[in-house]
Amino acid sequence: MSEPVPVPHGLPMERDAGPFDPPRQITRLREARPVSPLIFPDGHQGWLVTGYEAVRQLMADTRFSSRQDLGVLHVPYETPGMPVATEPSPQVPGLFVAMDPPDHTRLRRKLTGAFTVKRMKQLEEHIVDITERQLDEMARLAPPVDLVKEFALPVPSLVICELLGVPYADRETFQVNTATFMEKEVPLDEKMAAYGAITTYLAELVTGKRAEPGEDILSDLARDDDLSIEELTGIAFLLLLAGHETTANMLSLGTFALLQHPEQRAELRADPDLMPGAVEELMRYLSVADIFYRYATEDLELGGETIGKGSTVVVSLLAANHDPERFENPDTLDVHRKARGHLSFGHGVHQCLGQQLARIEMRAGFDGLLRRFPTLELAIPADEVKLRTDMNIYGVHELPVTWTESPR
Repeated sequence: MSEPVPVPHGLPMERDAGPFDPPRQITRLREARPVSPLIFPDGHQGWLVTGYEAVRQLMADTRFSSRQDLGVLHVPYETPGMPVATEPSPQVPGLFVAMDPPDHTRLRRKLTGAFTVKRMKQLEEHIVDITERQLDEMARLAPPVDLVKEFALPVPSLVICELLGVPYADRETFQVNTATFMEKEVPLDEKMAAYGAITTYLAELVTGKRAEPGEDILSDLARDDDLSIEELTGIAFLLLLAGHETTANMLSLGTFALLQHPEQRAELRADPDLMPGAVEELMRYLSVADIFYRYATEDLELGGETIGKGSTVVVSLLAANHDPERFENPDTLDVHRKARGHLSFGHGVHQCLGQQLARIEMRAGFDGLLRRFPTLELAIPADEVKLRTDMNIYGVHELPVTWTESPR
């Protein structure tokens, strides 16, 4: 019998097993008790779910609610200036990620046409063009360069701005504000100021599109009189944030992972047909959007444990995607692995709406980078790469890279 693992006080977040693996304490918990009690900083006794099967079951069950206005949702780490939550948060119009059916269904249905596989396939050539142009820009620079600034952030930002009809020239403003909003340690008043700045900007944008619609997703939505300006603003915020933050971090952290696994990178360069499977494996292996919350609306059974009504339940997709019960040698990056079934895009009604778009951007991004920069390498020691352990979406803050021969 292994030693019982103590109940964690606060969510273990230190990446002490390396930049790509779950924190050691989370791995031990998953082995010992995949549905484990968790003591929150405010004293709330909630739960942490780390096992693949339990996470999948929870995300498919809407009695584990995504709403923040039903009861008090507790945060599993300290936030400066955050008062102890005693009241539910008000529901934000349009923010359907924090809704349950039928409200969630009504809003999400309005977007499904915009993100169909067919429509994304039609965009693929254009996304490849955007990617190649950005690689042309990077090739003109003298190395070392920061891959985040010169490639990983611009590509998804250009794509999502164009799709939504957000002027790309305004990206600096919303990227600074979204970074402030996403940082865990930022005091609450600064977070709210950043959120206010983004939503004010987006409200003006969607109001303009309602008056004079263009050829973009926000204009299509603005033509729908069922949606209020507040709802349009909430939807725009969600799509803009999700559309550039996650993919940008996947491109930069994925490049870091491939640079740390040169044999995998060489195989991908030798056989580009491996790329679609490799993207799924990188998604599984890295799980940049790791931590999600649910609220138990009644007493519920999960993984042999009884979760009491009113409990905040924290889900770790990274831990679930590294569960040896589901994936063999899960802490190994293997571009030949059949990683479909990973949970990086979520599961159930909230499964990521833009997943086809993200896949196309990652395939184009990694393919272009490996093809055109065959001698790409880190410009600093790997242990000096600044990891985004302070952010709600994991990745790297900067990735200084260099190369020796002229990119093609």
